[in-house]
Amino acid sequence: MPDLGPEQRSLFESVATPLYEEVALSGALKDSDPRLQEDGELRSALELLVALNLLVHDRANSIYVPVDPSTVQSHVVTPMSQRAAELLDESSEWARAFSGLQQAWRRSPGAIRGPISEFQGPAIGVFITGAVAECEEELLTAQPQTGRERASLNAALERDRAALDRGVKMRTLYQHSARRHALTRDYVTEMSALGAEVRTLDEFFNRMIVIDRRLAIIPGPHGDDVAIAVQEPALVVYLVDVFERAWERARAFTNTERSTMSDIAREQRAMTIRMLIEGHSDPVSAKRLGVSARTFAGYVADLKAEYEADTRFQLGYTMGQNGVSGREED
Repeated sequence: MPDLGPEQRSLFESVATPLYEEVALSGALKDSDPRLQEDGELRSALELLVALNLLVHDRANSIYVPVDPSTVQSHVVTPMSQRAAELLDESSEWARAFSGLQQAWRRSPGAIRGPISEFQGPAIGVFITGAVAECEEELLTAQPQTGRERASLNAALERDRAALDRGVKMRTLYQHSARRHALTRDYVTEMSALGAEVRTLDEFFNRMIVIDRRLAIIPGPHGDDVAIAVQEPALVVYLVDVFERAWERARAFTNTERSTMSDIAREQRAMTIRMLIEGHSDPVSAKRLGVSARTFAGYVADLKAEYEADTRFQLGYTMGQNGVSGREED
């Protein structure tokens, strides 16, 4: 019996079944049929039917004859059912084994020191996926900067779609620059259709995930290669408050009215001015705006043209003479 999986079943349903019906109606099929030869269009379907003993080769008469499917079905389906039962039993044993590990963790010194854990490298994604899978009521996420890779967004899409299907309420915060990232727009469109809320903000903020207001996941002190899981109630409440304050100032991602887009452009312009006045380098300024260094340089060039300045020094002097601080909207 061949190994049977989704590919074989697809072949069986789409090509092999019509071939079997043809042979059954005619009573036999000559093995000289061009469709059955090595490069024939039905060769793979023929091999599958022969392997399943649904067609038998009568060498004496050079034909293939059909076999009653009821005599074959049990040989195919029954082993699969047995394997499924074995897998269920094995999964129960694994669950029991993990429960023992959980008891050991509760007794460990790390668990006694406090509800704060550190994850590094690939373990971060594994932990986040498992934590989101256990989310029951609310998922808050803050995702600064754009340019997330397709693989990362696809993984997030699958994970978040499952949460929304369970009835979880989801709110996500991006920077304004995310509106110009095509992959992010596609992700937001699908999530919004499923009930998620997404907003954008001009300010820089750190990455954060809060699950059911009981677990918060934030970056480590030196970058995204380390994640800190916080379960201390007071700290989680504080982080939720930070998120809520940012959420109130943010603008709906799906709002593309001209007035809203004009406000967003004005907010990004103001933040660019603040970065220049505060003396940040281009890489730092670009990161805080959530754009590339090249895009930030374009923003500066626009300001130079607006104030008729040839250098950044002239630009700063002219803005100072005009009392421009980048906080006028505030």
